[in-house]
Amino acid sequence: MWERTLQDLIRGLRANKGDEAKFIAQAVEEIRREIKNKDMELKAGAVLKLTYLEMLGHDMSWASFHVVEVMSSPKYHLKTVGYLAATQSFSQDTDVLMLTTNLLKKDLTSNPADVAVTLNGLTHIVSPDLARDLSHDLVALLNHSRPHIRKRAVIAVYKVLVKYPEATPFALTRLKEKLDDTDPGKYLLRRVPWTANSPLPGVVAATVNVLCELVRRNPSDYLTLAPQLFHLLTTSSNNWMLIKIIKLFGFLSPHEPRLVKKLQPPITELISTTAAISLLYECVHTCIVGGMLQSVSGHSLAELCVTKLAAFLQDPDQNLKYIALLALVKIVPTHAHLLAKYQDMIFSSVNDMDISIRMRALDLLSAMVTPDNLQSIVQQLLSHLVPDPNLGQTAAQSLIQNTSSSNGNNRVALSPNQSPAYRLTLSQRILAMCSQDTYSNVTDFQWYLSVLVDLAYVASVNVGAEIRDQLVDIVGRVRGVRRWGLELMVRLLSDETFLLGSKEDGSCVDVLWAAAWICGEYCGELAEPHKILPYLLQPSISTLPPETIEMYLQAATKVFGYWAAELFRHWDDDDLPKVRDAVESIIERMNDFTSNPDIEVQERAANGLQLFTFVRADLSSYHPKAPSKPPAHRAPLLCIRIEPVAAAAQASVPIPDGLDLDSWIGPPPKEPVAISETVDDEDRPARTKAKGKGKAKDSNGISGKKRKKVRNGDTLAPSPVPEKETAEERAERERQRALRLERQRDDPYYIMDKSQRSPEPQDVDSIPIVHIDLDLPPMPEAPAQNTRLSSLLRDPPSMACSEVFVIEKEGEMPEGAITPPPPQSQPASKPMTPIRNGTPSTLVPSFAEYVTEDEIPRIGTPEPIKVTRAKKSTGTGKKKKRARVVDSGTGSAVDNS
Repeated sequence: MWERTLQDLIRGLRANKGDEAKFIAQAVEEIRREIKNKDMELKAGAVLKLTYLEMLGHDMSWASFHVVEVMSSPKYHLKTVGYLAATQSFSQDTDVLMLTTNLLKKDLTSNPADVAVTLNGLTHIVSPDLARDLSHDLVALLNHSRPHIRKRAVIAVYKVLVKYPEATPFALTRLKEKLDDTDPGKYLLRRVPWTANSPLPGVVAATVNVLCELVRRNPSDYLTLAPQLFHLLTTSSNNWMLIKIIKLFGFLSPHEPRLVKKLQPPITELISTTAAISLLYECVHTCIVGGMLQSVSGHSLAELCVTKLAAFLQDPDQNLKYIALLALVKIVPTHAHLLAKYQDMIFSSVNDMDISIRMRALDLLSAMVTPDNLQSIVQQLLSHLVPDPNLGQTAAQSLIQNTSSSNGNNRVALSPNQSPAYRLTLSQRILAMCSQDTYSNVTDFQWYLSVLVDLAYVASVNVGAEIRDQLVDIVGRVRGVRRWGLELMVRLLSDETFLLGSKEDGSCVDVLWAAAWICGEYCGELAEPHKILPYLLQPSISTLPPETIEMYLQAATKVFGYWAAELFRHWDDDDLPKVRDAVESIIERMNDFTSNPDIEVQERAANGLQLFTFVRADLSSYHPKAPSKPPAHRAPLLCIRIEPVAAAAQASVPIPDGLDLDSWIGPPPKEPVAISETVDDEDRPARTKAKGKGKAKDSNGISGKKRKKVRNGDTLAPSPVPEKETAEERAERERQRALRLERQRDDPYYIMDKSQRSPEPQDVDSIPIVHIDLDLPPMPEAPAQNTRLSSLLRDPPSMACSEVFVIEKEGEMPEGAITPPPPQSQPASKPMTPIRNGTPSTLVPSFAEYVTEDEIPRIGTPEPIKVTRAKKSTGTGKKKKRARVVDSGTGSAVDNS
């Protein structure tokens, strides 16, 4: 037999755990019958049981009207059940809320017990419409005679102002009065220790708490409360009250500069004297966010704050370490010098076992970076990526490590507290802090290039794309470091460590793309560039990604082209066997890559194979014993030299004298002309009559006297070229040229030149040439670090270089430069355009705050420098701007009109 009490429902649920759904279905059916009963006691019992089931996840929205009926009961114990069910089940979309307006108005003017229950329930179910209708009634309750009603009314007013902000003006006046409420009331929060000498006025505490939440929404509306709040700050001895008041001033200070000077003495005293950690931190945080540390007298206060926060870093409580690092990050932008002496303490936090503390320490170190401490910070962070292999290892782990080392695996052993996600974030932070503001903190680029290469070895996570982009970017921007960069890239190409790895196991194989691109682009810095061809065409590169293989093949072609051009300038017949061997080796390797599964690699290899086959054939026809005959192979050696050319370079080249681009190379096509047996002057349709003294000529430029009659397929006799072209002849030629261009425009097999070119040659000699001296001082010599590769460089630079590097910060890489393709396994945070040889990808060195996600970058070489000078054109009086482009690599000037 079903019992109609909540206790029996709970006992039944415990007794029917095997078939709980069936039991609950029977209980709901019983409740549906009970809730329709006119007996309010029985109805309230059913609502109470239904509320309990709703807490277990069962819907009770169908009983909303019955809940309102119980809420309207005049009995206190039944009314509490109705408001409890309303707070548990009502939402902003509940339809019966509109029926409760008059009920709530009535209960708010009832006895204190009913008012208290109503205020408690109203704060959970208030909607914008209820807030509008009940705002005046709730504000009136702020003057209730009972303190506990006033406290509840203050909280309810906050809920109303959130839903109905238009009530703020008339509610603020009453809230301001409650700051001076004299009745202490009962203690509001029991977890704050209360003593007899530190009373906590309940109404005042509730008002301060409400204002602390309201002020953050619109601080300027509450500036008039500053005098009363300052009085409470200087007179109250309760820590809870002081924390809320100080937090209030943290919101108000940025909107009222005079508060900064007023608040500094009491807050400084609190920081120096208080023993409460929570109050101390709130004072420090208010000084930071309120702008007190940036004032004239804020230096001593900032030093005091940093000292207190540094003490937190040594506390065993992890929470104190965390909040101290958070606060120090906000102080660094204005007082970075104060944190310099605590750098070792911050580094110790990077080793903390708590990942959240390590991340906050990384944030702080990233904000502390300056040109003076960048190298020390980066070296410390790199040391965390290379932990002690024997630290925290078991015997099994040591055995695995030794086994992997004996197998030739050079991967770094990871410590237990370094997850791949953390190592990825740490590597990205190193790259971001060094590349910040176009490498403004880097003073020695030889050191930074070495850091990038070291990071590629020890990262053990896939940050190869970011390292690749920065390698290309630095070598392109900083010319003084190119030789050192070439040496490092040659070492990378000759190292088989990356060839054995892959992106999946954390190997930074993408740096090989940068190594190949740099060696191909700047191979002129090498004394013997042909010696790196075996590294670029070794068989083991077939395991690399397709885009890297393609770059290897392109770099090999560039290197051979430069080397061949140098041999052409200083040709010696003794070099012929060496060239032939190099060509044969290249052809053999190119032939292997023509069967690569990737179509782009196939195409690159096939093109290179055909090119070097042509060179081999030409070399075989050269006979050194015929000195009177010019070397037949010199032209092929030059034809494969690849140089970057701007898109508008052809339009900048002046037309040489005597060159007529409009003249026919071969005989012009004949237009169909109907010719009769006897051709009279009047019957010639294509003839044009010359005006003045000129004689009439037909469309082929043949005079009437010299024209022969054409019969049965006879052709016209050639006529001599006229010495001077008349105006009519020029017009006819232009007409024929327009017709020819029209035919070519519709021809799908003819590529039209859409660039606009001046038909007449330009006066290049009158354009002033401005010489820009881009020569850099010679780099100091240093002992070669790799005897096997030292001969590749003409003048290897030294790591201990005191040279001031010049960074070309303006612009990105030239648009025609070959740029690295996007990584294939990159997260979807910022998708990159899949271009192989298009515009460079954009470097994004900044990192998302508190997130261990991948990030993406930028690369390139500076654009040519353009110097524009105005020139007056004769006769017109107008100035026409013309420019000469000075090539940054050769120093030669080219006209660009």
